[in-house]
Amino acid sequence: MAQVEATTERVVAADAETVFDTLAEYSGAREKLMPQHFSEYEVREGGDGEGTLVHWRLQATSKRVRDCLLEVTEPSDGELVEKDRNSTMVTVWRVTPAGEGSSRVVVTTTWQGAGGIGGFFEKTFAPKGLGRIYDALLANLAAEVEK
Repeated sequence: MAQVEATTERVVAADAETVFDTLAEYSGAREKLMPQHFSEYEVREGGDGEGTLVHWRLQATSKRVRDCLLEVTEPSDGELVEKDRNSTMVTVWRVTPAGEGSSRVVVTTTWQGAGGIGGFFEKTFAPKGLGRIYDALLANLAAEVEK
């Protein structure tokens, strides 16, 4: 099994604190940002950053659906980490200032991929697909915070 990684980023025309707070608000704003690939969204504990436990189903392709139960931590300023209890998947959100009134959001997801030929295809195509999904989420984030 090889580690698979998908990274997406976007500069948003809003200050880093506003962007981070919007991403960390699982009990409100976050659900609205999720594109159609996410379903069955449910906050099970907490709801604002550290200590949140959130569930959703991620449909990466027509045949590939992942049931996610994510524990949220904030290991450092501007960083949210979502660790899936159901798999090896970890998503890290980093929000940093990017000039006057702007911020850079970088989202990186890693997981242990399959072995063999299936693993080759997963490592080749999954990051691109996940990148498109997170591009849509970041576009929704930008639309929300740039109002």
